[in-house]
Amino acid sequence: MHVPDGFINAPVSAGTGVVAAAAVAVSLRGARRELGGGPGEAGERTAPLAGLVAAFIFAVQMLNFPVAAGTSGHLLGGALAAILVGPYTGVLCVSVVLLLQAVLFADGGLTALGTNITDMGVVTVLVAYGIFRGLLRVLPRRRSMVTGASFVAALFSVPAAAVAFTALYALGGTTDVALGKVFGAMVGVHVLIGIGEAVITAATVGAVVAVRPDLVYAARDRLTVRLQLRPSPLSADPDAAPRPAAAPAPASPAAPATPRRRSTRPLWITGLVVTLLCAGGLSFYASSSPDGLEKVAADHGIDKKAEKHAAEDSPLADYGVRDIADARLSGGLAGVIGVGATLAVGSGVFALLRRRRDQAQQEAAGARTAEGAPTAQPATEG
Repeated sequence: MHVPDGFINAPVSAGTGVVAAAAVAVSLRGARRELGGGPGEAGERTAPLAGLVAAFIFAVQMLNFPVAAGTSGHLLGGALAAILVGPYTGVLCVSVVLLLQAVLFADGGLTALGTNITDMGVVTVLVAYGIFRGLLRVLPRRRSMVTGASFVAALFSVPAAAVAFTALYALGGTTDVALGKVFGAMVGVHVLIGIGEAVITAATVGAVVAVRPDLVYAARDRLTVRLQLRPSPLSADPDAAPRPAAAPAPASPAAPATPRRRSTRPLWITGLVVTLLCAGGLSFYASSSPDGLEKVAADHGIDKKAEKHAAEDSPLADYGVRDIADARLSGGLAGVIGVGATLAVGSGVFALLRRRRDQAQQEAAGARTAEGAPTAQPATEG
């Protein structure tokens, strides 16, 4: 669903650019909370994984799968990102992917970048996160329900993006095509693509839930087990004599002040290996058929005024490395480069947001300490 230049006119493209910029700005502020907080301070573990989630989305988007005769689809990723790292961070993850795809790989127009972020990032994240959280409120408190809710959320997020594109085309389409035909074709094919999106999203979320449920941001309040102290059976006897409270054991200087947290490194390394395998190896076997939007555009004449991409001379254009004749090596190397670039940019952005939040918290704590510090009184004798 990467919209190229020329599909949407300049005024609407500018308008979606403003919407996308506002969404990114709001997400930058919201992501500071998601990356540095959360239930039980578990949100602190989101920061190292957010860059990996962006890189994983980039890699899996290279794996086009067939959905109908002559048509393929690929992951959009908004649902997956929103569920794993939160809605604000999810918008940033998808935005980083779309930016690098447009600049490095000539995938998705530069003037249409705002349209793509609005459609593939904001719409999919909002729809998926809303459905996911709504389902968790009514479903039983089980891990399997989290996986099922992610399937449904991802399934609906893709046709929702297709509807959003149709609305944008109604406002600023550059060709005269009946909207009913555009709507029917877009929604029909993207329902099928949504099934693939749902399978990939549910499989990924289910794998994370199985090993580290505390890292599924959108379901932490459902997956966290809270221990409650139960009264002793003796306390139920009203005639029982009260027992003196045991004196607290002296604190050991060597004992840690807080429980030791589980490292995210094993999951991070495993996720990176899977990401590199998808981009560097499995992408060679992806379907070569046009994706849903390309197929609809070609069948209904939407692409009549499509413009050449400004980055079509990029050495990585069309997900291949220029001057490397072997298609397998060229595509695999381009995928690995893309994963590295996405991981570097995404991790850098999220690390900066986390650092700024920590600084703000330290400054606020220092201010509270200064305001609440008792005034020193002179010592007196007698």
